[in-house]
Amino acid sequence: MQPKKMPESGQGDLFRARLDQILNPKHPLFILANQIDWKSFEEDFGAFFVEKQGRPGLPVRLVVGLHYLKYTFDESDESVVERFLENPYWQYFCGFDFFQHEFPLDPSSLVRWRKRIGPKGAEKLLLETVKTAKQNKLLKKNHVNRVNVYTTVQEKAIAFPTDSRLYHKMRKDLVEAAKEREIKLRQSYTRKSKTAILKQGRYRHARQMKRAKKETKKLQIYLGRVIRDIQRKSPHPDVSLKEKLDLAQRILQQKQKDKNKIYSVHAPEVECISKGKAHKKYEFGCKVSVVTTSKDNWIVGIDAIHSNPYDGHTLKQTLKQATRITGWRPKMAYCDRGYRGVSKSVPDVEVHLPKPKRKGLNRTVLKWLKRRSAIEPVIGHLKSDNRMEHNHLQGKEGDRINAMFSGCGFNMRKLLRAFLCSIFKVFLSLQQTGSDRIDQDNPISMTA
Repeated sequence: MQPKKMPESGQGDLFRARLDQILNPKHPLFILANQIDWKSFEEDFGAFFVEKQGRPGLPVRLVVGLHYLKYTFDESDESVVERFLENPYWQYFCGFDFFQHEFPLDPSSLVRWRKRIGPKGAEKLLLETVKTAKQNKLLKKNHVNRVNVYTTVQEKAIAFPTDSRLYHKMRKDLVEAAKEREIKLRQSYTRKSKTAILKQGRYRHARQMKRAKKETKKLQIYLGRVIRDIQRKSPHPDVSLKEKLDLAQRILQQKQKDKNKIYSVHAPEVECISKGKAHKKYEFGCKVSVVTTSKDNWIVGIDAIHSNPYDGHTLKQTLKQATRITGWRPKMAYCDRGYRGVSKSVPDVEVHLPKPKRKGLNRTVLKWLKRRSAIEPVIGHLKSDNRMEHNHLQGKEGDRINAMFSGCGFNMRKLLRAFLCSIFKVFLSLQQTGSDRIDQDNPISMTA
């Protein structure tokens, strides 16, 4: 069914104080709650729900507000719901008129809601943060004329992939699937596999590589035996079991230098990406392309891109998203040398790259190319403050949703800081005018 409306104050709340009467109206979160166009979310997300079927959906403002708060303050699904009960400003931001003493929803409802709206809905949340910045004249058209473009890696929340761990986890997964379908296996190798993986880790730590290799081979043999046993006793498996058997075969047969390898059992979409970092040679996740304004560093485009493409091939798609979100087309894009050879593929946009010894660069271009490096601390904040360092959302769509929500969190923090600074400016101006009046009334103090 369609989502519920936010609860309105009834006669039973006659003697309760409203939140807007208790809270400080100058608080940045209070101001931001009144700036966002919440009705647009109800109109856009209404298409994701079916009329007169199932239980009523949760209020749209509540779920959208919780997602904004989650990625702004780096919370999990569980902690954002728990902190909601303690913080009246969060409750007002999510659309409640009175203080709430009970949990508004189960944290698992946030998971299902994200799956329902998908990446398109996540982009709508990012668009609304940009729209709010435009309404308050914090983001202007001349800001979008020049943009910085860069790619980074969004790591998946997986353990470091090793052959022994993959064999052990895949065998365990297949044994559990066989038990669910009441397939009686000849041997599950649960005890032997556990012993083998413990020995493998200890031998590896002691640099006894031959012994460690033998234990890895044992784990591979155990997995192969379980696969063949299930195939014999279930010649026509269901879709889920067939997918697991195919995944197990790929893990069993893959070699060190193969392409499109499997690095995680529960997240087979993970890719191995090398970005040339000294402290971290390989990262396991997916590429994320980020577009920020060269002036003021607003995120106007962010998306996860799979199959590890060349950085330059992502430029056209990324700039299209920036145009779609802001409504203005960038005129100049400043990139690093990873985008070489693509300047002609993006019409109407000047792509500027750094050149060796700065040959052929005028002062203006050189000035904005220096400014390009400002995107790197932005990516650092996305990872440390806005939940892009380790992605816990499932599948390829989960990668895209997490990246866009991280961009929302970054823009929200900028909006909160902007409203806080405006309050301080007003306070300082009032303080200055007050001191000027005192000096005029008491001219002796001016000469003292």
